[in-house]
Amino acid sequence: MTLRIERTDTPTAEDREAILVPLRAYNTAKTGGTVPELVAWLVRDEHSGETVGGLYGRVFFQWFYIELLVVPEQARGQGTGSTLMQMAEDFAREKNCVGMWLDTFDFQAPAFYRQLGFTEIGQIDDYPPGHQRFFFQKRLSQTE
Repeated sequence: MTLRIERTDTPTAEDREAILVPLRAYNTAKTGGTVPELVAWLVRDEHSGETVGGLYGRVFFQWFYIELLVVPEQARGQGTGSTLMQMAEDFAREKNCVGMWLDTFDFQAPAFYRQLGFTEIGQIDDYPPGHQRFFFQKRLSQTE
């Protein structure tokens, strides 16, 4: 097979899929595979029904990844974030997850996650410039 490398500044969904298919096949061969299970808890305005925040994540390889968490500014400090995180943890336990993981920036909520028992497992300095991006995990004991 003869190969060439070609750059595109306008990759398509098909381009992404063409890269993803062999990667998934390789990962499945090494791990036995997994199917992501998506879940979200939506915070809605009681009057309009509009979604104004929430938590969005997925179970993948027996870990629960919290991709998005936002609490409306007017509700911060009132327990909404902690409630969402407890719901996510309860769900992860129901799914027999090994643990949970997430990433956040220094200007977001690293202290909040530490307070909930998450441990920092990595960081990137100057991402974005002048800031840090943190990676956290919380291992779950199935006996709790």
